[in-house]
Amino acid sequence: MQENERLARAFEEKRPRLQAVAHRMLGSTDEAEDAVQEAWIRLHRSETDSVENLDGWLTTVVGRVCLDMLRARNRREEFLAEHAEPSGEPRTEDTSDPEQAAVLADSVGLAMLVVLDTLDPDERLAFVLHDTFAVPFADIAAIIGRSPAATRQLASRARRRVHGASPLPDLQRQHKVVDAFLTAARNGEFERLLALLAPDATMNADDTAVRIGAAPLTEGAKGVASIFSGGAEAARIALIDGSVGAVWQSKVRPIVVFNFTIEDGKIAAIDLVAGPERLRELDIVVLDG
Repeated sequence: MQENERLARAFEEKRPRLQAVAHRMLGSTDEAEDAVQEAWIRLHRSETDSVENLDGWLTTVVGRVCLDMLRARNRREEFLAEHAEPSGEPRTEDTSDPEQAAVLADSVGLAMLVVLDTLDPDERLAFVLHDTFAVPFADIAAIIGRSPAATRQLASRARRRVHGASPLPDLQRQHKVVDAFLTAARNGEFERLLALLAPDATMNADDTAVRIGAAPLTEGAKGVASIFSGGAEAARIALIDGSVGAVWQSKVRPIVVFNFTIEDGKIAAIDLVAGPERLRELDIVVLDG
């Protein structure tokens, strides 16, 4: 009993770091929690008397679990791409709790999240564990089943891809503007909305959004602000095809996507997308609750 309590205390002390590793690897709160919980289950079932470096042991376990999850995710996405029915529902990945929002904004960075998604699972694990958490290549090699030299090459290739990626939108700036706009809308701060909108801002809605009740076209900051003031309660900030926007959804099914065009720090246009076929084509990752 005392040994179980000792392990539980030790595990809880290391949980924040393990959670950070899993978040960086997976980009999903639920999956990260599952990975950390799996590490606890394996720790509880293992003989730990001979483990000299519990932190390293747990990091290795979480790394292996995350690698398996990334590989399974890739296989699942490939299968869905090959067998998807045209009538299938669009899917959003929910990463919405406050801790995850902080990890994305402060630790990973929104732009880095997008770049990491371009790496294959082995590259991602080698790069993240070594460059972010200073895990030795020999330890990473044991996780991915390669030699330390090959693992070093994987991390180096991933590093070049990350550093050489084409310039991404300033996602932090976008996030700040969209968050301020939605907050002002919910609070009914009309003047604040006007300050965030370009004078000639427009809002366009597709045919499905119009049938739901949106106006086909609204022109001018005052018109757009009038529509949003006191509303947007259900809108949640999300990455929409790699740019910051918002989504209104029922459970995990998106109903309307809000695409924002931001120029010189102000919102120049808002496009409402509600057509099912178009929604299925979008990559939506919910960021904020």
